[in-house]
Amino acid sequence: MVCANFGFAALALVVSMPIVVPHDADASGTCGVAIMAKASIPEQTKTRLVPPLTFDEAARCNTAFLRDAADTILAAAGEAAITGYVAFGPPQAKPFFQDNLPPEIGLIEASYPSLGDCLYSAVTQILQRGHGAAVLLNADSPTLPSSVLREAIAALMAPGDRMVLGPATDGGYYLIGLKRGHHRLFEDIAWSTEQVARQTIDRATELKLPAHILPRWYDVDDAGSLETLRAELFDGRPFAPDIPAGEARHTRALMQTLAPRLNLQRRQATDALGRAAE
Repeated sequence: MVCANFGFAALALVVSMPIVVPHDADASGTCGVAIMAKASIPEQTKTRLVPPLTFDEAARCNTAFLRDAADTILAAAGEAAITGYVAFGPPQAKPFFQDNLPPEIGLIEASYPSLGDCLYSAVTQILQRGHGAAVLLNADSPTLPSSVLREAIAALMAPGDRMVLGPATDGGYYLIGLKRGHHRLFEDIAWSTEQVARQTIDRATELKLPAHILPRWYDVDDAGSLETLRAELFDGRPFAPDIPAGEARHTRALMQTLAPRLNLQRRQATDALGRAAE
């Protein structure tokens, strides 16, 4: 994500063509949804996945996750009026996103030293484009269902001001949605800690801002969560059995190419533990 870690691959639906609102149309009744993202650069992107991945593989994961997040937006657009964006930085990273995302996804530059300033800038830029609400989505949760994004948008389209928050298992959040640019929500937050979601809810309480809380989901940002992803994609072990996961077609394809080596590493680790116990 831009500046630091932020913390949806469509469901099988029979729908009409996605209702992706053109960027130059009247947007007052729509929601702008922006993926917070970094360009994929080995040794700079998703480095906490190394090991078990190499730096190059970790960067390729970043690209696959980003493409699946874009798929999630387009899938949710089948039932909601959405304009999709990616919020990125630094400015010179623009060609990467132009080359790797569908043309329906617009570009927003949001590059600041503070993660809070990055997030606030992305929210305000979306609202300044005339949208009735803004949603920021991480690029670390490739299997997040589009149904969760649709729930967020439905809550924001209801009358009255509110915050929508999707808490992550690591204590951060994978999604935040707003109808107004409440800067206080991004102030005095211990970013990249397990306190982020709780502190953000505290800020909403200070503002007397109602909060709609979405189901928990997970970020893929370390070896443990990478294993959760692998098990969800290939072992039939869903993260949330009552919520069908997104297809994550780009991530699934990449993980299939990595599976033989990762499986060998797991077998070697299991054998080593067995020998140590003898």
